[in-house]
Amino acid sequence: MTKQRNLILAVLFTALMLFGYEAALRYFYPGYGKQAPVAAASQAPASPAAAQATGTPTREGGLTSAADIALEAQDLQSALAAPGRVPIAAPGLTGSINLAGAVIDDLVAPRHTASIDKNSGPARIFSPAGTPAQQFAQMGWIGQNVALPNAQTVWTAPAGAKLTSATPVTLTATNGVGLNFQITYAIDQDYMITATQTVANTGSAPVTVQPFALINRTDKTVSLDSWNIHSGPFGAFDQAVKFDPNYDDVQEAGELKAEGKTDWLGFTDIYWMSVLIPGEVPAAASYRALGNGIFRADLMYKPAEVFPGQQVSRSTRLFAGAKESEVLDRYEASGVVHFGKSIDWGWFFWFEKPIFWLLNALFRTVGNFGVAIILLTVIVRGVMFPVAQRQFASMAAMKAIQPKMKALQDRYKDDKQKQQQEIMALYKQEGVNPLAGCLPIFLQIPVFFALYKVLMVSIEMRHQPFILWIKDLSSPDPLHILNLFGLLPFTPPSFLGLGLLALLLGVTMYYQFKLNPAPMDPAQQQVFAIMPWMMMFVMAPFASGLLLYWITSNILTIAQQQFLYSRHPQLKVQPDAKTK
Repeated sequence: MTKQRNLILAVLFTALMLFGYEAALRYFYPGYGKQAPVAAASQAPASPAAAQATGTPTREGGLTSAADIALEAQDLQSALAAPGRVPIAAPGLTGSINLAGAVIDDLVAPRHTASIDKNSGPARIFSPAGTPAQQFAQMGWIGQNVALPNAQTVWTAPAGAKLTSATPVTLTATNGVGLNFQITYAIDQDYMITATQTVANTGSAPVTVQPFALINRTDKTVSLDSWNIHSGPFGAFDQAVKFDPNYDDVQEAGELKAEGKTDWLGFTDIYWMSVLIPGEVPAAASYRALGNGIFRADLMYKPAEVFPGQQVSRSTRLFAGAKESEVLDRYEASGVVHFGKSIDWGWFFWFEKPIFWLLNALFRTVGNFGVAIILLTVIVRGVMFPVAQRQFASMAAMKAIQPKMKALQDRYKDDKQKQQQEIMALYKQEGVNPLAGCLPIFLQIPVFFALYKVLMVSIEMRHQPFILWIKDLSSPDPLHILNLFGLLPFTPPSFLGLGLLALLLGVTMYYQFKLNPAPMDPAQQQVFAIMPWMMMFVMAPFASGLLLYWITSNILTIAQQQFLYSRHPQLKVQPDAKTK
């Protein structure tokens, strides 16, 4: 009866884990299980019949409505074909500046494709106002009782001007009554644009103007904001990066003013960000909700009085592009406060960065990210091999005292408290630590979590293939066994979406457990028998790279156990349950 009860409890626990885990994922990740969007305007638009405005963000971000995707492609074609644009051609960014308003509203990142399809075109960062994916930056001035350039002002550019990393571009405008305006744009090899705003007073009276810089974006393209990876407004204030507020917070408040000295602010998705970095002159920062899902990040400099014959300049840097760790670290080294931490590494930044560095180094050496993960696993297991040897020595000691433990359990079976006291005394007498065997598992937890974060937040790992059907190790296994790898016309629920990697995980974990000495407690035996298959379902929706790491670790553990069993054969011998 006891064995049946334990089995029923084990089955119920497994069901709770499977379905409770699924429910928890959907609670914390509203976009869990959603197909990644087609994010680039250069891709073929989906059929209008398939259009659906879900409004649900996905992990990577981008437009999710087929109708919006089609409209974006149409709007971009007409907007970018219109005259009055200055081309941008740099290694990290290409696009154009709209002379109407001097707005930077057309940016793509040639280093990164829009989707896993290598022919999908570059990932789009900025789109003009009014397009479904609108996101742009603008610099200007505000003031009272003075005529200033606005969004309708058409600026003048030199003939044949092109913004490159070697050729800055200066746009000019005048209000016709004594004020001349200039915005000089310069761009580097990566994703940083520097805008220098200058106003010169050629009139006869002083004027007061207030320079500003802003980033405007829609929430239609945001990536999924979850409890452990922030997507939304963020910034660095008083030399501390703050991954808040959320879009809902800004929507509810209407305007949120940032507190402290502004180092930089803007918007982040998981892989991309656009932020404003004030120059030497301090600036106040705020986030605004403009309605209809449009949000804005503002930098406002203090009003400046410009006397006749004088001019005032303010310099602001705009980062708009991919969150490449090495690039961000270089900007931080050049003086941008904590720019490397704009990637949401989380609390274990100190451990995740070394894992990222090692993975990246291995990837550059072997040229395949899956192989790099396998090599990382070999290194981790190699480092922990001495610990595993001590684990097996502890298991051998535990095995040696099993007969004495069984005798104590039988002797004090009616007095559990006394039984525990005697067992603890036996541990102390024999010098055995029952938790020593768990040490390798605990040591692997931070490595596993660090790899999870690296796969989730590092754009360097985005769309990295392994072999055959594994085209993106940062995404779940795309093939499902239950629909015969796509041959049957249905998509299994995510908790039943078993792929070959999940199956391999369950099989390797099963053989790993089989090599361990079976616990004497029948309930523990049942739990260990079910555990591999439960973990197979739990891990199936995770990134393929994580499953590859765990499978490789299991295979190495099996080989390691076979080797150590050859040196400690007593571990395979089960104690006689009748020994007193």
